[in-house]
Amino acid sequence: MSDPNVSAVPVEQLSAEEAAAELARLAAEIAEHDRRYFQDDAPSISDAAYDALRRRNLAIEARFPELKRADSPSERVGAGVAAAFAKVRHVVPMLSLDNAFSDADVVDFVERIHRFLRTHGERVAITAEPKIDGLSCSLRYEAGRLVTAATRGDGAEGENVTANVKTIADVPQVLPEGVPDVVEVRGEVYMSHADFQRLNERQAAAGEKVFANPRNAAAGSLRQLDAGVTRNRPLRFFAYAWGDMSALPGATQMEIVEAFRAWGFPVNETVLCTSAEDLLAYYRGIEAKRAGLGFDIDGVVYKVDRLDLRDRLGFVSRSPRWAIAHKFPAEKATTLLEAIDIQVGRTGAHTPVARLTPVTVGGVVVTNATLHNADEIARLDVRIGDHVTVQRAGDVIPQILGFVPDALHDTRAPYVFPETCQCSLKTPLQREETAAGEIGAIRRCSGEFACPFQRQEHLRHFVSRRAFDIEGLGEKQIALFFADEDLPVRAPADIFTLARRDAQNLKKLKDKEGFGTTSVKKLYEAIDERRRISLERFVYALGIRNVGETTARVLARAYGSWAAFHAAALAVAAGDAKTIEEMDSLDQIGETVIQSIARYFSEPHNLAIVEDLVREMTGGIEDAERPKTDTVVAGKTVVFTGTLEKMTRDEAKAQAERLGAKVAGSVSAKTDLVVAGPGAGSKLAKAQALGIEVIDEDAWIAMVGGG
Repeated sequence: MSDPNVSAVPVEQLSAEEAAAELARLAAEIAEHDRRYFQDDAPSISDAAYDALRRRNLAIEARFPELKRADSPSERVGAGVAAAFAKVRHVVPMLSLDNAFSDADVVDFVERIHRFLRTHGERVAITAEPKIDGLSCSLRYEAGRLVTAATRGDGAEGENVTANVKTIADVPQVLPEGVPDVVEVRGEVYMSHADFQRLNERQAAAGEKVFANPRNAAAGSLRQLDAGVTRNRPLRFFAYAWGDMSALPGATQMEIVEAFRAWGFPVNETVLCTSAEDLLAYYRGIEAKRAGLGFDIDGVVYKVDRLDLRDRLGFVSRSPRWAIAHKFPAEKATTLLEAIDIQVGRTGAHTPVARLTPVTVGGVVVTNATLHNADEIARLDVRIGDHVTVQRAGDVIPQILGFVPDALHDTRAPYVFPETCQCSLKTPLQREETAAGEIGAIRRCSGEFACPFQRQEHLRHFVSRRAFDIEGLGEKQIALFFADEDLPVRAPADIFTLARRDAQNLKKLKDKEGFGTTSVKKLYEAIDERRRISLERFVYALGIRNVGETTARVLARAYGSWAAFHAAALAVAAGDAKTIEEMDSLDQIGETVIQSIARYFSEPHNLAIVEDLVREMTGGIEDAERPKTDTVVAGKTVVFTGTLEKMTRDEAKAQAERLGAKVAGSVSAKTDLVVAGPGAGSKLAKAQALGIEVIDEDAWIAMVGGG
């Protein structure tokens, strides 16, 4: 996987088509880096470039909200659970934080809190603490005893590492009497600089793997299948947060952290601030002391201290409004650009990848960097043989900033982007044209599923963690089956016919290299387990362009069943105006998604893929989870319009969703209720024309009570 490089083309200059293409690329690239970082403990890039990718993704989504993808990184935390570990579902999701990179970002964070809470002129206490660079871990205690320890995973599910965590001396096995019945303490497993150095010396002496940095060493040590290996690694733990608690031992962050300390957990330095100036002063102080702390930190975390204010602030997508991580600045290095290769993605996008002479930037060896597209190569004017500047922001992700001028640069040939696909078909590459006649930056193979690169990438997506997640059938196995002549897998349904075809073949799978009787039995059992799957996973797994995990979930919950969604998709493909309007009224669903669904379900080859696959779902496609029904607005579709005076629009939407309502962005015949404030315009007029119930903010508050 390549190291990322964020395009310098300003977001405000992107066309809608270019923005959609870049969001697709960013979603795929960030997901792959998440997998390498969280599952493999082998990041191939550095933190600042990674953060820059996420920032650009958010900026594009802010300008083009209708283009937000279902698999958007802004809706995702971490990566899925590795197959080697049992899964643990977090009762309270383990979410990640938004990032700040400048003083202005911190000032904006504080001002946003005041605007949301309407506390201008008042002081809001905010804690500041070092951001430990380790592996997030959640410890669950019941009746005072440690029963489960889990990694963050994808935020919803983590890996069960209980046996390994019990070997860490910093983690209490039993809590003092009087603690709540259920206590879930969250923190960071890390390794000190001194312990890391001694570990690497032992590893080198034994001829074993030497770790790149303490974070990788800590993650690799915690995620050992043999707890005995973990026991011999010098891991430590800092507690700083909590999840599921039967009772809270305080009303503020500071009080709860002090309770953790009293219960025997190591806690880090935490200070209380009341202004952006206080936060920045602490940041600069800890940055100056960073080298002498004895362990790695990559920034400072700021959190609103009072828990009641946190409840009001709530969350945005994958992150809380009441906290932010202020990252340290980037590091840079220079290396040689040896070659530029092309990678072909699932949607046929051809991405140029810079191959670099290995260089260490901030403790991580960088060998590759994505160059995004031909326009970016031309803008940077980087040529094979140039020395280039590589930046690493934080501790994991790098980017190419440009070439280092020398006397030979102009004598080197500019890179010529290929005009045909890298596959054997040599299909022409196309740059898509928008409705406005603008040409997109991404070049795609026009062969679609006829292109072997795209077919194989589609299959990899199909078996990925958030799709069918078939144990024992990962990228490596998909590549083997795709190339196999005896048991080829060229379409999703082929996976479910493997056992039948294997039984008919003279050459059995169990006799092939890399397989055996036991592994084949387990693989077929795992495949059979996935003959029943949730609707949202099924829709996501189809690989519809611009329909990622979040969009698939929205569609699943909106339509409820596969039959209903399938019928709607076919109607959209046929151009049915009423169905298109109904789909367009769904929150987070816009023209880009609808067009993608129409294209997918109007293609006969895709329809055949889907029909073949549905026939193999002998256990059924599970209906989506139904909305709550125990509140006055549960199950209703609500639209907020105009100015709300007693709460912000975000607070109102969050309240409605907590009560089981579905919040839509536009009014349609499916809307049940419109809450209209002063200044309501076209949405109010449409609601009145359709005879939909319209109430004001006071009536809403009276209807839902405290909510």
